[in-house]
Amino acid sequence: MEIRLQQAPFLPGALLDAFTARLGGAGAVVSFTGIVRDEAGTLGAMEIEHYPGMTERALEQIGREAMARWTLADLLIVHRHGRLAPGEPIMMVATASSHRAAAFESAEFLMDYLKSRAPFWKKEIGADGAAWVAAKDADEDALGRWSSEP
Repeated sequence: MEIRLQQAPFLPGALLDAFTARLGGAGAVVSFTGIVRDEAGTLGAMEIEHYPGMTERALEQIGREAMARWTLADLLIVHRHGRLAPGEPIMMVATASSHRAAAFESAEFLMDYLKSRAPFWKKEIGADGAAWVAAKDADEDALGRWSSEP
C-alpha cells in the first residue's frame, strides 16, 4: 500500500507502470485519475488545503480498510495539494486484485471516500474571485452504498 500527498504534478501513466511492475500474482489492475475540470470556462486555478498528519492518517485508514475488504494485492492513492490549474491531474487511485470485480469495487470505494470524506478543502479561483467548493449530496449518496459488506 502506497499513499502519496504531494504538491508536485505527476504522470499517471508512469505511476501506473511502476505500480503494475511491483505486483506479483494479481490478475486485475484498475486505475482512475481525477483531473481539475473547468466546466464553465472560468476557472483560473483550484487550491487544495489539508492538515499534514491528519490527512495521511485518514488515507492510510481507508486504504487498510480497502485492502482488508477486498483482499487486494496492492493499492496506490496519490492526491495533490496546493495550487492546480485546469486540466492537471489532481488525484489517482490504483488497485490490484486477483479478480476484476474486487479491483473495480475497491477503486470506486476509494474514489467515493476521497470525494466525500477525505480531509481536503478545495477553493476555486476565477476572474470573479474565490469560493470554497461545497459538499454535494450525490457524493454522500455514493459513499453510502459501501455501508454493507461487498
